[in-house]
Amino acid sequence: MEKRVIEKTGDEISSLAFGAMRLDIKKGREESKKMIRYGIDNGINLIDTAYLYGLGENEKFLSEALKDGYREKVKISTKIPAFNIRKIEECEIYLNNQLKSLKTDCIEYYFLHNIDLKILKRLEKKGIFEFLDKAKKEGKIKYAGFSYHGNISHFKEVVDLYDWDACIIQYNYFDEGIQMDIDSIKYVKSKGMGVFVMEPLKGGILAGKLPEKAEKIFKKEDPNKTNGEWGLSWILNQAEITSILSGITSYEILEENINTAKRVKINSLSEDEIDTIHKVKNIMKESLKINCTNCGYCMPCKYGVDIPRCLGIYNEKYLFEESRFTGLKHYFMQVSGIVGGKEQYASKCTQCNKCIRLCTQKLNIPKELKKVEKEFEIPGFKQILWISNHIVMPIVNKINKYKMS
Repeated sequence: MEKRVIEKTGDEISSLAFGAMRLDIKKGREESKKMIRYGIDNGINLIDTAYLYGLGENEKFLSEALKDGYREKVKISTKIPAFNIRKIEECEIYLNNQLKSLKTDCIEYYFLHNIDLKILKRLEKKGIFEFLDKAKKEGKIKYAGFSYHGNISHFKEVVDLYDWDACIIQYNYFDEGIQMDIDSIKYVKSKGMGVFVMEPLKGGILAGKLPEKAEKIFKKEDPNKTNGEWGLSWILNQAEITSILSGITSYEILEENINTAKRVKINSLSEDEIDTIHKVKNIMKESLKINCTNCGYCMPCKYGVDIPRCLGIYNEKYLFEESRFTGLKHYFMQVSGIVGGKEQYASKCTQCNKCIRLCTQKLNIPKELKKVEKEFEIPGFKQILWISNHIVMPIVNKINKYKMS
């Protein structure tokens, strides 16, 4: 796998990094451990996690997965929940806990998690840069960076506020110019910083089934290439990108990503391939209704709404041109509580607006949920749910128990 050098640090980083956020460490702990080691054995040399992933459990799990000599083969990238910091003394507590969870003396790449210009200026007054300098001097972290979800127009000012070593940005062919643009990325590169990409497939949307017109364009250009390969290839082709932080959930995804990273080098895509991706992007733009990446930062909702799932079902209906019946079926099965017993539908939203402050895409989530409610919560929706949950499903469960006895 191609290694790309970060000028400021001198590190050679694999063009594909292992994003640990989406690992199911509760149900598939051993399987997740094997996947991490398989990735390392096949050229990956950076693992990305964060304090907030799994409420600290993700970092602890990673320390287990990197036993037996694997820790020496990789660099760890993790993040401090900077947006939650109220007192600078909290930073030291977070860092020490993370070092303990990861069972390491030094974290190679330490990022301020989910910041924008406003958050960073608030933290600057509290002494965040002094904290980073001290952590470096003490050897607790090697390099410092930030993950960014703010406005593009403020990005360069954030870059200039501190002597950063790297940054994490949201970047994919669909969101180009919305979350990040190539001009800003080139500015970072001119500073010698590492550029790590999150959401390369927009929370998996770009790897799944695309609108029929888009599918045909991709298949015409290369019938053997998957949608996920197209998405990763577009990023890997760019010289300014250091590495993709790909969220891994299965061996199938891991192998496909590794093979793509091994095949696609800087400037290796043809003009026809790049043009094909632009054509698909334009078709996708016409179809997607709500710009949600399914990152989950808006969760949990105090009132029980599964926000990413509700918005995702709505998007999929239009993106994949589903029938009204198919959309309703997905909505009922996934968020009504009929399956799983937990009601998580859109109209449970009380308009408290807390999620707006947390949304990395700056969406007016309550307003978007109203669209979802209007689309799927047909007349008699709650009555149907009550009958299903209190009458139909108990009867079905009794029948199933009887059959099993």
